[in-house]
Amino acid sequence: MVLLVALPLAASSRLPDRLATHWDAGSGKPDSSMPLWAATFFPALIWAVMTAIVALALWRARSSVNGATRGWVGATLGFGGVTLLGGQASVVRANLDHADWHEADSVTGWVVMTLVGAVVVGGAALLAGRRAPAVGPEVGGPTMEIPEGERFVWLSRTSNPWLHGTAAVTGVVAVAAIVAAVGGLMGSEAALLAGPFALASVLVLSCASVQARVSEKGLEIALGPLGWPARRWSAESIASARVETRTPAQVGGWGYRLSGLGTTVMLRSGECLVIRTDKGKDFAVSVDDAERGAALLNSLIGQRST
Repeated sequence: MVLLVALPLAASSRLPDRLATHWDAGSGKPDSSMPLWAATFFPALIWAVMTAIVALALWRARSSVNGATRGWVGATLGFGGVTLLGGQASVVRANLDHADWHEADSVTGWVVMTLVGAVVVGGAALLAGRRAPAVGPEVGGPTMEIPEGERFVWLSRTSNPWLHGTAAVTGVVAVAAIVAAVGGLMGSEAALLAGPFALASVLVLSCASVQARVSEKGLEIALGPLGWPARRWSAESIASARVETRTPAQVGGWGYRLSGLGTTVMLRSGECLVIRTDKGKDFAVSVDDAERGAALLNSLIGQRST
């Protein structure tokens, strides 16, 4: 997202007011153009929509996500990302140091190289996903003595200030663009600029904080300031609970991550509460006092199984 926007903005002083964005296949000459602002943010909007669709699909299929699924996700985002970045770089290079978009250079060679690179990256991601290590063997976790007839609840909350800051910055940019459009400071195109930033702000904010709750009903993981979206597991659907130390590098970054270790809500390095479901899937969340939460879950599982 950052590179898609930064490439044309960094070279804006050497670009015409309108950029050639489409070339005739026969003659190789430009036959369509966009304003600089549109050529800057339209690819970013495509990327935002693509990642949102992939995230929604993963969320809906979370119970059946496996190595093959992760491979297809990597291939989709890898191919799409390289194609968009290569296309943006091609457009900027072709229009560079030209006074009029009709004079833009040909992009045929760059397009071919971009497509080859996109296929290579997408194929590598697909193979890597299919070869992703399976979730490890079940590991015993802590337990706790719970007096018969007593009720209990365990709560733990974690937030990431950097993700909150990112969500705030993108949200401010979106609001500023809308205000500029309504106030007449910029054309109606400013409203289109607000779309990608507003979407990015919502997505980042939803993964900037998490609350874990263990009770007699099982485990509930609530994301974001409003506690939505949320995931819930009954005690009957949890095989075991344990504590593991994980880092963003191990799970692929910050936020809601899918990796060979299973699903992880990663907001800070260190102690994570990890459950193994009755379907053999692992889910981890980086919260404090994870050992107590795992102990309560294991004790609850033991009570239900007796």
